[in-house]
Amino acid sequence: MPFYHTLGQIPPKRHTQFEKPPGPAGAVNLYYEQLFGTIGFEGMSSLLYHVHRPTMVKAVLGSVDTTPVLAVEKNILSRKLIGFNLEPVQADFLESRVPLLLNKDVLIGLAAPTRSTTDYFYKNADADELLFIHRGSGKLRTLLGTIPFEYGDYLVIPRGMIYQIEFDAGTQPRLLYVESHSPIYTPKRYRNQFGQLLEHSPFCERDIKRPQNLETHDEAGDFLIKIKKQGALHSLVYATHPFDVVGWDGYNFPYGFSIFNFEPITGRVHQPPPVHQTFQTDAFVVCSFCPRLYDYHPKAIPAPYNHSNIDSDEVIYYVDGDFMSRNDIAPGHITLHPGGIPHGPHPGAMERSIGKKETQEYAVMVDTFRPLMLTEAGLQIDDGKYYKSWIE
Repeated sequence: MPFYHTLGQIPPKRHTQFEKPPGPAGAVNLYYEQLFGTIGFEGMSSLLYHVHRPTMVKAVLGSVDTTPVLAVEKNILSRKLIGFNLEPVQADFLESRVPLLLNKDVLIGLAAPTRSTTDYFYKNADADELLFIHRGSGKLRTLLGTIPFEYGDYLVIPRGMIYQIEFDAGTQPRLLYVESHSPIYTPKRYRNQFGQLLEHSPFCERDIKRPQNLETHDEAGDFLIKIKKQGALHSLVYATHPFDVVGWDGYNFPYGFSIFNFEPITGRVHQPPPVHQTFQTDAFVVCSFCPRLYDYHPKAIPAPYNHSNIDSDEVIYYVDGDFMSRNDIAPGHITLHPGGIPHGPHPGAMERSIGKKETQEYAVMVDTFRPLMLTEAGLQIDDGKYYKSWIE
């Protein structure tokens, strides 16, 4: 996140001695500094101060290949995946993940866990993660602090972040997840040269949920950490609790943002999808479609115009509300409009939209710059006929 944040205790000068409370007479007892960043030493980073060395691995227990099984590698069909057809499973937030669409840059999937906690910690060393909370609430616990979350929240988790997710009792979580092999940022055009979100941005720093309530565990033992690297899930045992940070500061940290705090940009005529942009990477963008007033030109057509998907594959995850440009769409559905063929509103949608004043829809869109492939799990929930739905 391109603004500064700090929690806990830190020394007045970086890369200098930071002493623990006094120990045996004459002993030098220091906290252990760790630079946590991406893109080498050029990207955003934070400095962490650990009670114990963060490098102590006691054992490697084994690895599991998590490579998704592909069903369609070269796709030209528009598809509708019935997301809620994925039944909740007796698994936690990680085990319940089902990959649906992917390319070399990004993986998109769904999860419907039933277990609210885990007895291990998780780190994705391959990708930044974007989680969208469609159902459920709880806490994202990380070595940099805790972020409470609820329905409608995005959670941005930088690669390499050690974390756990705890869901509140009595909820049935459903999550959309995106794994990105390039860092996830806020849109560049909404930031000035210093990284501050500008006045015309549809959200600002006040809307960001930052980590709070830093946990510091001074514990030795056997702590299981599952690390995703090169498409495999490795199980390692650390010698000390991974949440042993006494303080940190910097720009690289997890954060939350609610789709309900996105302020739509409107105009006299229909605005293109980039005005809904919420996040960006080098390989795809994420947009939030939210309740908004329709266009106010006297001859305006609120429904989107037909447009050619040549440079992008468009994925839309439908969250809630009335999706005015589509027929037969419900919460939990995912549409894929692949590059190579134009798409637009369904028959009747353009006419229905004329004279309407507002929409109450919520949806998350992911536009990728490379074609997406469909997994076997994705094919199983494809309705098989969506591509014909524009025939009158």
